[in-house]
Parts: sequence; C-alpha cells; structure tokens
Amino acid sequence: MIASQTSSPPHSTSATPTPFYADTPPPNRKRKHVPGSVLIHGSSPAPSDPGTTLQPTDNDVVAANIQASASRPRLTISRGPLFNPIAEDSEYCATDQIAINRLGFRYIPAGLSEPGSKIPYRTIESRPAGYVRVSWEDRSPFVKVTRDGLGLMGEKGFRSARCNVPVREGKWYMEVKIDLGGGERPSEGARTEGAHVRLGWGRREALLNGPVGLDGYSYGYRDKSGEKVTQSRPRPYGRPFSSGDVVGLYISLPPKRKPRSNDPHDPAHIRRERIAIEFKGQEYFESIEYAPSKEMIALMETSNKSKTTNSLPSSSKKSATVKNIPDRARNNKSAPEPAPMRPLPSLPGSHIAFFVNGECQGVAFQDLYDYLQLRSTPQSRRNQSKRKLRDGMREHKENPFDDGHLGYYPFISLFNGARVKLNAGPDFDFPPPPDIDGHLAGDSDSADTKTRTWRPLCERYAEFMAEQWELDAEEENDAKAESHPQPQPQQPQPQPGKVVNDEVEAKAAVRREKKRISEQKRRARKAEELKAVRAREKLFGADMSSPTSALGDRFGPAATGLIVEHFSDFVHSPAPTAGSGVDPDAFGQRSGWNSADEGERLTSVPHDQHMQKEEEEDEEMLLPDAI
Repeated sequence: MIASQTSSPPHSTSATPTPFYADTPPPNRKRKHVPGSVLIHGSSPAPSDPGTTLQPTDNDVVAANIQASASRPRLTISRGPLFNPIAEDSEYCATDQIAINRLGFRYIPAGLSEPGSKIPYRTIESRPAGYVRVSWEDRSPFVKVTRDGLGLMGEKGFRSARCNVPVREGKWYMEVKIDLGGGERPSEGARTEGAHVRLGWGRREALLNGPVGLDGYSYGYRDKSGEKVTQSRPRPYGRPFSSGDVVGLYISLPPKRKPRSNDPHDPAHIRRERIAIEFKGQEYFESIEYAPSKEMIALMETSNKSKTTNSLPSSSKKSATVKNIPDRARNNKSAPEPAPMRPLPSLPGSHIAFFVNGECQGVAFQDLYDYLQLRSTPQSRRNQSKRKLRDGMREHKENPFDDGHLGYYPFISLFNGARVKLNAGPDFDFPPPPDIDGHLAGDSDSADTKTRTWRPLCERYAEFMAEQWELDAEEENDAKAESHPQPQPQQPQPQPGKVVNDEVEAKAAVRREKKRISEQKRRARKAEELKAVRAREKLFGADMSSPTSALGDRFGPAATGLIVEHFSDFVHSPAPTAGSGVDPDAFGQRSGWNSADEGERLTSVPHDQHMQKEEEEDEEMLLPDAI
C-alpha cells in the first residue's frame, strides 16, 4: 500500500544517503549557517548545542563551512531523525537530531542544489519519503511516533501533531484508527485520568501544545462526548468513539483563488521568506511561523465571554490618584486609536464531516475560515520597510503572503497515552460513499452513482512535492535573470544638437536662446562703438591727439572750428574761440552760416552729402561683420 503512494523526486542522488535506521547518530555539530546563504542572527531558536553562530566577517570559518558542505553527499531525501524507543519492547519512539517547530519558527528539510545552480539549496523530502504520514518537524515533542510515521502516542496532557501535506482545494478523505482512547486507561493503570483523542483539521497557526479546536484555526471532533469543537466551544454533533473505532476525516474546499495581478499586496501571491541553516549535519530552511492574528484573538475573547457578565453592574470605585482625575491629570493625552479590525474571510461552500466505522455523522463545520493570511495594513508594511540589514546579517521577515505550505492539515491531538494509527489510503477499512457531498445533502441519486467525487489523501503527497519543486524552479529562474539581466533594447542615439529627453531639451533650448540674445546685444554694442571710432578716424585723421590740425589740413582753417563744435560729442574738446583762427564771416559766406540765428546750425554744407555717403558705406561694411 505504501509502495503505491511513492513518488520519485526530480533529482538524482549522487551518493547513497545514510540509512534512517542507523544506530549511530550523525556527528554532533554546532548549528551553522549554510554556505551560499546569507547568515542570520544567532537569536533564532533552532535547537542546537552550545556554541556561537558563525560571523560573516570571519572569512576562514565561512570558507571552511563551504568546503565542508561541498564534501557532503548531495541528498534528495534527508537523513531523517534518530529514533529512541521509549521502552525496550515499545514501537513508539522519541526523535532526535532534527529541528522541531517551536517558538514561532518552522523548519523544512533542505538539500544541496545541482552543480551550476544559482540557488544553493532546494526543498527535499524527508525519510521515509513517498507517502502521507506525520511530520517529524511539525509536531509536539511529547507526541511519540513509530518509525514509519503512521503510529502516534500521546504523553501526559493534550499535545498535537500535523501530517506532512496540506489540503488547499478539492475533496479529500483519510482514516484514523483509535488504538487507545475514549477514556480507557493504559494497561499500567497508574493514571487517574483515561486516554482521550481529538481529531480534525487545522491550519498552520493552530497551536501544537493544545488540542484541535482550541482556537478558530482548527476544527475538531471529541471522542469522549462526540461533540464538535472550535474556538474552545463544544457543540453537540455525533456519537462518541473509543478504542477500536475507525474515524474518517473528510474535508471539501473550493478551488484555490488566484492572486490578483494588479494587487501587489494580495495575500494569495506566493512568496517564500526562508533562510537556509545547518543543524547537526543536516540543512534546513528556517522561517517565521505564521502567528495568530489579533482579529482571531479578539474573536476568541468575544465568543468565550460569559453571557451572564453583561448583566453584572460595573464597579464605580476608582483609585484616588491624580491620574484618574481628567482635569488634573499629568500629560492628559488621549490614547491612540487602535488599528481597525480586518475582516476574517471564509471559504464559501467549504465543509468538514466525520465518519465513525463508516457511519456518516453529518456536516460538522461549514464555511471554514480562509487559510490565507489577512491582508497586511499600510502601517505594518511601513514598519517592515524600516527593518534593515544589521552587521551584514540577514534578518527573518514576517511573511504576509502564501509560502506554498498554507492549507488545512490533518490534525491529531492525544491525551494521557492515547494511541492512533493513520491511514491515508487508497485502501480504507470503511470506504465512504462515492459521492460524500451528495450523501451529506441527502441526495438519493448519489447512492446509485459509482463515480467517486473525492480523493484519498495519499494522492495529495505527489502533488504537494511537485508544487514545491516547481517553486524551486521559479526561484532558480529568478536568480538566473538577476545574475544575467536581459539586454535592454538600444535607445536611439541623440543627434548632435539634439536631446532625447523632452524636459532636458526644453531647458537647453531656453539656455541657448538666452545666450543668443545676449551675444546679439554684445555684438551690437561693439558694432556701434566700432562705427563711432571709424567715423572719428575719418573726420579727424589718424592723429586723434590733434584733431584741429588734422581738420585744417583737410577742410581749411575756416571750417575747423565749426566741424569741431559739431562733433564735440566724439572729440570732447572745447568749442572754438576767436583765437583759433576761424573767420566766422568768411566761413558763413562759403558754408551758408547765418550768424543772426544763433540757435540754428548749418543749412547746407558742401561736404554734407559726401560725409553721409561715407557713413552709409561704413555701416554696410561693419554690420555684417559684427552681427
């Protein structure tokens, strides 16, 4: 039966692994961070021998650790635990040399990847592999097990264990045989209380140090009274069961919801926040276990309050302290508003039913709470973003998304030496009807159908491991994409004088326009100055220090005084006087100067047209060069 459930992993074993029945335990090594993985703080609570966590700055130790890992065989199946029988003639054992989930941390066996892989470690199976059994790591240490993982025995108070596969969608069935339970006392008879069993389905958040149904994360069925229980609230349900009975566990879940691609905070997205460690010669993935939400805790507190307490008067007596007087209180600040409660989503159409020796007890629970995490709040995301790497070490992060292991697990709770045997199929002692849902609904036509609408839980194992290896392959592809980024399409090269970016081009155009206008003004000023200088040179000659003599040589002494006065703005020389040798009357007869009108200048000068022509020629010559 077990052989029919076995599935072969997608990797080949390069060396023969150590038998899990070996009498000699593996070397007792200190817990180390595995090579190729970022080291984490030494405060993570994996059970380990006394010692210190490797520091990332110690290159010699890290190099030795890498060499030690490379020398170990590349396993596709973990070595499994070391079994220590609780008595010489007992088949039930305590386990050693494994990391058991506790203190809010979870452990999954890991193995070295193939040579050339971008991720150093992958998910591997745990011995014995290939079928549904109890999880070595996901159980209370007080639950003793058989070597095949199908037999469980309790010790003292209620302690629980989960199987090694979750259910995420579909209809599934399995059986649990009660070897000792229903209040029956063990053979030694030393205990005053008998052995009891509770069976059901539970999520990852359900506590292992208590019975199934303790909170809203699990749904149970009690042997003592036949009651169903969740959130610690027993309700009448079915018939009690005891030693020798076989209880069938049935669950029906709707199709798994796909994550919304446009919502990056949708909890349905799959993301694995785990860090590889080494513990006693075996690698594990360590991650923070999902914690109970404040919404579920508040629901528990509300549902467990006594109805009679509402009618009791509240005490009006107050302590006579200053802080209790509002108007005189120190730092009288109102308490911060609590964060709003998030809704607890359910799975419409989901339900759980139980069978006792093939007899259906009816629907026990329906519309189960969704196994996905509640949507993270903006404040929690801000707090998460503030957490940074310290001292070169990687910190664990709380995961608000699905890590691929969420779902409902078969949940077994044992009290005071109770014993059970698991049977995930495909052969059952009391096979249920082919259409369990139709039978629960009272559909008479379902009794005649031979088409089975449910599946034995043994078929879930191969699917679950395939899902984990597919996630490993996705991580490998992501790591390759990061190490070898895809070449980006070449952007068109900007032409000289062009800028591709519109904003940069606009700013550059403004700068160029300002520069052009400034340069144009500068050249215009220089052209005006050069024009004036050349005009003065033509009028006064090269000897600018003696303009009067230069004018006398050209126009004669009679015109010198008048010309100098006319161009006084250029030469800045005093106006001509009588001592300068200019005869105003003679000059006036030749040039048309009317001495009677002192406020007027010349009306006709013989050289006036000649001077204007020269100035126009100078302007045509200067302006093209200057502008």
